[in-house]
Amino acid sequence: MAAASIQLNVRSIKAPFNLKPISKHSPKLTRISCAAAAATKPPKRYSITLLPGDGIGPEIVSVTKEVLKLAGSLEGIEFNFQEMPMGGAALDLTGVPLPEETLSAARKADAVLLGAIGGYKWDKNEKHLKPETGLLQLREGLKVFANLRPATVLPQLVDSSTLKKEVAEGVDLMVVRELTGGIYFGKPRGFGTNEKGEEIGFNTEVYAAHEIDRIARVAFEIARKRGGKLCSVDKANVLEASMFWRKRVTALASEYPDVELSHMYVDNAAMQLVRYPKQFDTIVTNNIFGDILSDEASMITGSIGMLPSASLGESGPGVFEPIHGSAPDIAGQDKANPLATILSAAMLLKYGLGESDAAKRIEDAVLDTLNRGFRTGDIYSAGNKLVGCKEMGEEVLKSVDSAVPAAI
Repeated sequence: MAAASIQLNVRSIKAPFNLKPISKHSPKLTRISCAAAAATKPPKRYSITLLPGDGIGPEIVSVTKEVLKLAGSLEGIEFNFQEMPMGGAALDLTGVPLPEETLSAARKADAVLLGAIGGYKWDKNEKHLKPETGLLQLREGLKVFANLRPATVLPQLVDSSTLKKEVAEGVDLMVVRELTGGIYFGKPRGFGTNEKGEEIGFNTEVYAAHEIDRIARVAFEIARKRGGKLCSVDKANVLEASMFWRKRVTALASEYPDVELSHMYVDNAAMQLVRYPKQFDTIVTNNIFGDILSDEASMITGSIGMLPSASLGESGPGVFEPIHGSAPDIAGQDKANPLATILSAAMLLKYGLGESDAAKRIEDAVLDTLNRGFRTGDIYSAGNKLVGCKEMGEEVLKSVDSAVPAAI
């Protein structure tokens, strides 16, 4: 009975990853097909909950909303956007980091687009009143357990990487992070005193079999659609929870004979990511290791401001967000890089709504904008044009509206 239940759940989560191949149209054909579609088909409608959050969040979400609207309209899609408070903004308005009204709106939506949360203003709050607690509550409330974080070094930005060009060039990997288990959620946790009367803090790293199995299946499916290689990262030489993780992942490998499975200790994986990142295709790991490794992988690309993420569950809306923080130091100064959020919108369309053509429009538009030399400060180099958040958004909009595919 348990096995049947797992299979049923897997089918429901596999759907977002079964993407239709995107055919290559000439510019004229693209315009004609869009016009014909608009004339003969009623628009598809989706509800999107926007959570701008704190710091630069409102700026990057505002820009991304316009990109989503345009890309959708060109593919016969209409969006109903509902903006709700979360994080520090919600704390100031309501006294809690995730109001029940916000969670309710997110649950009713087809997808959730999140900006960024946190800031110095709330750093000294008690744990349950920190903006980050709202993010954990959102993930738990929506039951999104699979966090997908791609790290791709674009040819246009290879010189922005802190690694040597020959090391960074061609890197294209995906980190699949378990998101709702492990030490971030495990119990018991808290503060107390030990047998000597000394104050202590403690957390618990714990995983149930079904939690490991479902994230491993997602990772195997993604690896199958990418390069056919999956590296499971753990600390099985020390931690019992990791020993169990490795046992469960290994047991599932026989169901995916076309995927090459390997295992790596997390400390070695951290070193290998900067030594020879091209060896990785898809990485699957637990919550805390995934949190750290995905941030490390992001810097291979040259800027954390370029990387999107998707958090998916077995059913219901996914959460799509840039992996960078709220950057309070530059908030309100029109300096933020909106491209990670814009690319998160592309993931929203692709993985959350199954709208691959609209997603491709956004992905191509970002590449075209970079090809035309526009850069925010975090990815700027000599010979390019330095722009702010709003202007970068405007240039992406121009590219979205263009029928000419971007050359990579």
